[in-house]
Amino acid sequence: MQRNMDQTPPARPFSRGIAWLLQSLSLLRLQAGRLLLIAVIMQLILGLTQVPLIGFLVVISVPGLSAGILEAFDVTGRGGHPGPNLLFRPLMSGVHAGRLFLMGALVFAVGVLSISLVLSGSEGLLDPDLMSRIEQGDVDAIAQLDQETISKMVLAFLVGIAISGTLSYFTIPLIWFHDRKLGAALLEGIRALVINWKPFLILALGLFVILVPVVVVSGFLFSLAGGSGLLSVIVMGGIMILLLAFQMLLFGTQYCSFKDVFGIGDPAAPPLPDDDDQLVA
Repeated sequence: MQRNMDQTPPARPFSRGIAWLLQSLSLLRLQAGRLLLIAVIMQLILGLTQVPLIGFLVVISVPGLSAGILEAFDVTGRGGHPGPNLLFRPLMSGVHAGRLFLMGALVFAVGVLSISLVLSGSEGLLDPDLMSRIEQGDVDAIAQLDQETISKMVLAFLVGIAISGTLSYFTIPLIWFHDRKLGAALLEGIRALVINWKPFLILALGLFVILVPVVVVSGFLFSLAGGSGLLSVIVMGGIMILLLAFQMLLFGTQYCSFKDVFGIGDPAAPPLPDDDDQLVA
C-alpha cells in the first residue's frame, strides 16, 4: 500500500537505527550466497566504467542496478529466493527505467560538479596525462601528487559520495517500489532523511563499528597476499567477499529503513516463488 505523496513520512526513534541494522543482517544471512552472487555480478558490470561510452551508460544505470538489489532483498524478506535476473529487472521496466536512468544522470552531474568545486585550484590535477593514469589506477601517478592535492581528492570523493547518497537513498526505492516520479521522489526522500536523522545517526554509528573490524581483517589478509600463487588468489578472494558482504549489508539497511518509513506493498501478500534463472541453476 502506497502512502499519499503529500503525506509527511513518520519520524522514527533512535532505536530504529539498530533495528534496521539487525534486520539487514538477518536478511543477508537468509540468502547470503545468492545475494553475494548478485553483488559480484554488479561489480563486474561496474568494472566496465573505464570503457568509453559504455562506461557512461554503466554509470547512469547504477540507480537501476541498485533498485534491483533492493528488489532482491524484498524477495528475500518475503520468503523467496532471489536470482541474478532481479538485478536487471528495474532497467527493463518501462517507465521506471527512464526515471532511474534520469536519476543516474542527475547524480553523475551533481557529483562531477561537487568534485570539480572541491578540486578547483589544484595544480597537480590539471595535467590530463596524469589524470588519465590516476583514473586507470596507476599508484605511481598518485605518488607524484603533493599531500594537499591528495587530501583534496579524498575530500572531493567523500563529498561526492555524501551528496549522491543523500539524493538517491530513498529516491531510488520510491521510484521502484512506489512508482513515484523523479521530482516527487527526490523531495519526499530527502524530507524523510531529515525527519529521521536520529535513527540514521545510530545506524551510521553501528555501521562504523562493523566497518572497523572489516578494515582491520582486510588489511591483515592483504598483508598475506604478497607475491603470487594460489594462496594470494585465495586471500584476495576472501577480501573481496568480505567487502562485498559489507556492501550488501549497506543495501540491506537501505531496504529495511525504507520499508519501515514508507512501507512496501501489502504486508499480507504471500511469499514470492523462487526467482531463479540460468545463472543460479
